[in-house]
Amino acid sequence: MLSYQHAYHAGNLADLHKHAVLAWILGYLTRKDKPLSYIETHAGRGLYDLAGAEAQRTGEAAKGILARSGWFGPDHPYTRARQAVSARYGPMAYPGSPLIAQSLLRDTDSLHLAELHPGEHAALREAMGAGKTKIYQSDGLALAQSLCPPSPRRGLLLVDPSYEVKSDYDTIPGALNRIQAKWNVGIVMLWYPLLEADSHTSMLAKLPRDKGVVHEVAFAPVRPGHRMIGSGLYVANAPWGLEKELARLSTCFETL
Repeated sequence: MLSYQHAYHAGNLADLHKHAVLAWILGYLTRKDKPLSYIETHAGRGLYDLAGAEAQRTGEAAKGILARSGWFGPDHPYTRARQAVSARYGPMAYPGSPLIAQSLLRDTDSLHLAELHPGEHAALREAMGAGKTKIYQSDGLALAQSLCPPSPRRGLLLVDPSYEVKSDYDTIPGALNRIQAKWNVGIVMLWYPLLEADSHTSMLAKLPRDKGVVHEVAFAPVRPGHRMIGSGLYVANAPWGLEKELARLSTCFETL
């Protein structure tokens, strides 16, 4: 349960898919001069070194963001977040979702980040620096339940587990349905891997599709024996205009 290390996979094609959509939504939300809440259930360490031994060992970033940054123009929120982190930490620094959120949100917004792994939690605290971000070493779904509905009520919840615990596919739908019942105005974004075993299908069937947008992209396994063949997102209460951005991303992934 506490063994997953995202440093080996940071900046891969799944990250590109997930983080581009996350940044777009945050960019949309911050167009209005109204505060918002950002909650993340599986934050990781927040900051990754694409020149580090872990990234070099797998080569996933080399096939991901390092080869595909041209998919995003200079005004795209994903580009702006990456540039802000590069200016602070160097050109091979890659922001996880917590630093993407921190880079795009404002002083009036609230950030709540959960990370259970002790080492990743300590690294997350260091990466986020001093400030008003609240960081918890706790179960993220339980934290989200306790915070919702948050204040401000406007905002986004990101659920991004590693799925190393196979029961996640069974427990996540109930947890998200309870959260959405308490926070019916919140945007809820769930990431899941597309695996050869098609493990996500039963999970999606238990989520309300009338309130949610599903977007999936396919790509070849990064190496022989790797089981992930794509990336999926479920977004409840999707903001206006998101489907156009998703269609653009689909076109980009189809060029692979």
